[in-house]
Amino acid sequence: MVLDIGSEGAARPLSLDLSQRTPPLARVRRWAGEVLAGLNDEQLGDTMLVVTELVSNAFDHGRAPRALRLHRQGAPWLVRVEVDDASPSLPVIGRSRLGGYRGRGMLIVSNLCRGWGVTHRSGGKTVWAEIACAS
Repeated sequence: MVLDIGSEGAARPLSLDLSQRTPPLARVRRWAGEVLAGLNDEQLGDTMLVVTELVSNAFDHGRAPRALRLHRQGAPWLVRVEVDDASPSLPVIGRSRLGGYRGRGMLIVSNLCRGWGVTHRSGGKTVWAEIACAS
């Protein structure tokens, strides 16, 4: 479950089903932009890049069912991105090669995030990343 701690202190779940056969990246970006309203442009850009990479990886290397969750809490904000898929295969940090078009995604995630990792669960995994957003 993803939590959004609002001004009233109440928590609301913020999740998006990714049951399509192809990654719905435009829809994911619109949804994440709405959920993360209030971040400045740089923070939102970094967070959207992380969201896009993790969702793309779930479609490129994982299996259905897939889901995306966002946790947004605190001041300054901490944004936690979680993407589920049904594959046990783990993400790896690739090597960036001149002229290469693949392998840089998790390197970018690693550089933009406070931390990232994998939680194993029955029937697959959750890949998560945390982005610290200064106020």
